[in-house]
Amino acid sequence: MTDHGPQPVERQLPTEEARDLIALVRDLVQREIEPRAAEEEDAGHFPREVFRLLSASGLLALPYAEEFGGGDQPYEVYLQVLEELAAARLTVGLGVSVHTLACHALAGYGTKEQQAAHLPAMLGGGLLGAYCLSEPAAGSDAASLRTRATRDGDTWTIEGTKAWITHGGVADFYTVLARTGGEGAHGITAFLVPGDAPGLTPAPPERKMGMKGSPTAQLHFDGVRVPDFRRIGDEGQGFAIALSALDSGRLGIAACAIGIAQAALDEALAFLAGRRQFGRPLADFQGLRFMLADMATQIEAGRALYLAAARLRDAGLPFSKQAAMAKLFCTDAAMKVTTDAVQLLGGYGYTADFPAERYMREAKVLQIVEGTNQIQRMVVARHLAGPESR
Repeated sequence: MTDHGPQPVERQLPTEEARDLIALVRDLVQREIEPRAAEEEDAGHFPREVFRLLSASGLLALPYAEEFGGGDQPYEVYLQVLEELAAARLTVGLGVSVHTLACHALAGYGTKEQQAAHLPAMLGGGLLGAYCLSEPAAGSDAASLRTRATRDGDTWTIEGTKAWITHGGVADFYTVLARTGGEGAHGITAFLVPGDAPGLTPAPPERKMGMKGSPTAQLHFDGVRVPDFRRIGDEGQGFAIALSALDSGRLGIAACAIGIAQAALDEALAFLAGRRQFGRPLADFQGLRFMLADMATQIEAGRALYLAAARLRDAGLPFSKQAAMAKLFCTDAAMKVTTDAVQLLGGYGYTADFPAERYMREAKVLQIVEGTNQIQRMVVARHLAGPESR
């Protein structure tokens, strides 16, 4: 028998700087994230200190411009960093993806004055962001949101409730989509709201089946006043800004999904190599070996799909369809791979003594966040066959 244990992911990276970056991330993961991941997730502990470390290391700013403290890294590299972080702890990997999403509106649509005033602190000042689009009655149909911003001179007053907000209650700033005009997508505007704004109150975090260390909460806006200087883009442009952010965010979710799937495969490989039945290692049994082969193939296919979409984005080419495909395929693959990992560990896989069950619980949420996989299928079909007839 040859060694059955997990092998390091062989990454195709564009520069020596990118290879050094991945090495830095792997070292940080081994020292600061992996040793406490299981215990802190079980306790529901949010690792704010880890996000401060990531910020100080430049890892919260990778895909943004260097002039504002960003890392100027292509998405091809940034997403592989996310994958490494998510494999160690999804609360961290997904948290970085959400923070990047929260910075997207200002980085892409803000004025130079707004960017100079806010981006350096958001990208490298230890701050953490959140993204506020969904509402209790506006999830998949985000264009029907009801939170309203009313203008009075140079100030806006925001009233309403946002739901399912990752980092809700712990974020330092929120990118908020609110209705400033009539019904539908064209009446929505984006705002940058400080986390300590008077009138902004978080509800108690949701009780979730996974990602217990990552707070997800409703946010209540009760007369929250925001100066017009914190309006991002034009009035009525908010929904287009939101969709642009989600295209990139979906790639982040895809990368996180492959990270979890890779971690589950590595766990299964290590278990099968170390456990013997009927006088030989479990990894010698063909039925189990075929399961491993299928798991590894799904992971490689998913990684190739999200990287292909990232390279389109980096080249300035349309990538919305490919982003939806990547989010759909990678998160479905993660659910399948993590479920198979639990099966391969047998009774041990169903216990909290091994991380396989946590990976399976965490994979489930990735099929839901930032557009359910049913929505992703609608997006892909719309690109292929045009809008649905009414």
